[in-house]
Amino acid sequence: MKSEPTEFSIDDLQNMPNQTEHWDGVRNYQARNMMRDDMKIGDQVFFYHSNCDEPGIVGIMEVVRESYPDFTAFDPDDKHFDPKSDPNNPRWFMVDIKFNRKLDRTIPLKELKQKPELEEFPLVRRGNRLSIMPVTKQQWDFILSLEQKS
Repeated sequence: MKSEPTEFSIDDLQNMPNQTEHWDGVRNYQARNMMRDDMKIGDQVFFYHSNCDEPGIVGIMEVVRESYPDFTAFDPDDKHFDPKSDPNNPRWFMVDIKFNRKLDRTIPLKELKQKPELEEFPLVRRGNRLSIMPVTKQQWDFILSLEQKS
């Protein structure tokens, strides 16, 4: 799951009450579908900082509440407001995530792109701008193996 650290960072999550927050504002149908249909309580998730000096994987989170309507879509004063979203037939969903840990180091996108083991990883494919992407068990394990290397 990607977030710009100036908007919401791993530190922000760590400092939330109970180190837990809802992951709101996703306005892409493919990413929404992954949250709505695939994310389950207990799933481990990488926290990725995007659009910053060093984009990369910075930590691990856990899904602690499965999908429910994203209430920010119904609030005209919220930056994620969607006038076409209806509380009776919601268009957008979110999950609650909990801080697990920061990685020992940021694993930069630049490094991830250099690894042939990750050539099928959506994050390193050209043109992929989704804020939520699937990670296979093999990709997860390989990425974690990079944590101690630099």
